[in-house]
Amino acid sequence: MEALQKLLTHELSDLYDAEQQIVKALPKLIQAASSSELQEALQEHLSVTQKQIERLDEVFSALGEKREQKKCKGMAGLIAEGEDVISEDFEESTQDAGIIGAAQRVEHYEIAAYGTARTLAQTLGNSEVADLLEESLEEEKEADERLTQIAESAVNAEAAAEEDEEEGSSGNGGRSRATAGASSSRGSSGSRSSGSRSSKSGNTRTGRRTKSKAGR
Repeated sequence: MEALQKLLTHELSDLYDAEQQIVKALPKLIQAASSSELQEALQEHLSVTQKQIERLDEVFSALGEKREQKKCKGMAGLIAEGEDVISEDFEESTQDAGIIGAAQRVEHYEIAAYGTARTLAQTLGNSEVADLLEESLEEEKEADERLTQIAESAVNAEAAAEEDEEEGSSGNGGRSRATAGASSSRGSSGSRSSGSRSSKSGNTRTGRRTKSKAGR
């Protein structure tokens, strides 16, 4: 069981750093979001995350273990991907959809991490720690479900509408340019035709004057 205890401490230390990173990253996502419902959900989860950090402190105390000073590389990568999304030049609802996707990848990481830690605590027979971790696990699942609801109820449809509007606007511009080009071409052809007719008429008149002189 000593090895499992060490593994649990390792997993919890990883989670602790992950939560710290999330607390720093969420304000950027909140500021970048356009949907008030999405902003509210992210702000609420920021408060929940701060409480989860306090709960992890309780877990370490209950275990009588010191937290390892380690960086959660997995969470760092997920947060970097989220920052890439908000740096893109997307329309508002499309960016909101991207933010939801980035936030849900974070939630899924936490669900897996809290689930693993809780199961290890149960295996070690530490029901107090298992219950504390279960509480955080359920909060992560609720946050994930709420993000799905926001995406499916409004954001995804609005993002699709933005794309349709953009394509329609681009298509109309293309047709206008094509029409203008066709008119210009017709104008040029008309000028060339007139020029040709003038030239022919001139040649005909010249021919007649030549014949008249020859007769005289």
